[in-house]
Amino acid sequence: MSGFRTLTQVVEHDGTRVLAVVPARGGSKGVPGKNLARVGEEPLISRAVRALRSSSRVDEVVVSTDSPDIGAVAELAGASVLPRPDELSGDAVSSEAVLLHSLDMFEEEHGYAPEVVLLVQCTSPFIATETIDKVVSQILDDGWDCAFTAVRVHEFLWQRDAHGAAVAVNHDAAVRPRRQERTPEFRETGAVYGMRVPGFRAARHRFFGRIGLIETPAKHAIEIDTAEDLAIARALAATMEPFAIDLDVDAVVTDFDGVHTDDRALVLQDGTEGVLVSRSDGAGVARLLAAGVPMMILSVEENPVVAARARKLGVEVLHGVGDKAAVLKTWLAEQRLDPARVAYVGNDLRDLPAMAQIGWPIAVHDAQPEVRQAARLVLSRTGGSGAVRELADLVMQAVERRKEQ
Repeated sequence: MSGFRTLTQVVEHDGTRVLAVVPARGGSKGVPGKNLARVGEEPLISRAVRALRSSSRVDEVVVSTDSPDIGAVAELAGASVLPRPDELSGDAVSSEAVLLHSLDMFEEEHGYAPEVVLLVQCTSPFIATETIDKVVSQILDDGWDCAFTAVRVHEFLWQRDAHGAAVAVNHDAAVRPRRQERTPEFRETGAVYGMRVPGFRAARHRFFGRIGLIETPAKHAIEIDTAEDLAIARALAATMEPFAIDLDVDAVVTDFDGVHTDDRALVLQDGTEGVLVSRSDGAGVARLLAAGVPMMILSVEENPVVAARARKLGVEVLHGVGDKAAVLKTWLAEQRLDPARVAYVGNDLRDLPAMAQIGWPIAVHDAQPEVRQAARLVLSRTGGSGAVRELADLVMQAVERRKEQ
């Protein structure tokens, strides 16, 4: 992972600079791998980076993480990555501590302090660029010390007392005014917080001085803390962000066991192994090669059957590989391929580091849950039963569309 680097042209705002920091730990107990979970077509961390990079008010986007996988995805999305020290990687570490560390590193490298720092939580998947712009504007243009995003709420809230009895919190239980008669209340969305840096350093907290509030639509206010939240966000994205698959890639890389096979092996009396493969998959690979789309099989297995199948298909193979991610990175460089335009198909946990390096991580239908979650696309077919053919057909559809344009 790299330190700070300038990714976009610096935009001057009366001499001020705006630094956006996205904290993204690798560990998550509520939803394992949460920051790399996909909503719509992108991982959560990529969605946040994309929204920030689209803002004309943000000069630099930094992702603070202890995870190489998150760092790789963040860089692919266009962020700078700041490796987080061990003492800032625990469950109890505050976002303020991460911000202060990021500011210290920024000032050490650049020799000056930004005027405004944004704290952006990628677990809020529907952050709109215009919302980010409004937070910055409220501070820089309107003179507030800090600002945050919130959603208008109308609920009558209750608590239980020490004896378990219900007690009204924000209303008189004997009076039930209509919504339009109540003073509006707002709930933090947890999405975007903006702070003037000198005031934040003095307060060491995100709220100080004159506090501004940016109201956001309810449909943008979901925050992912549980698996149920993630399911709701994905359902919303399906309606808000209809996604048509356009698998326009320059190369295809696949695992072998569990992708070209059903992950089972036939062990003979002499100890040799055999596998079952799909002729349909072979036909799909032939179409790719005929169209000039290179393909490579990347496998941990040293079994000769892997090389034999690759020879039959006429594709390059690297097997007996210990570190798939390192080998893939070298191969991409040798082939002069843009990682963003490469597909990788996997099924098991050992595929995750390689999947994180490229633009199109893809899972077969029966892949491990963590692999499905990290995938940009989950195929409808299982390994060894037409998954490779399904992938090849999708790539060929994109090839045909390019020919028609």
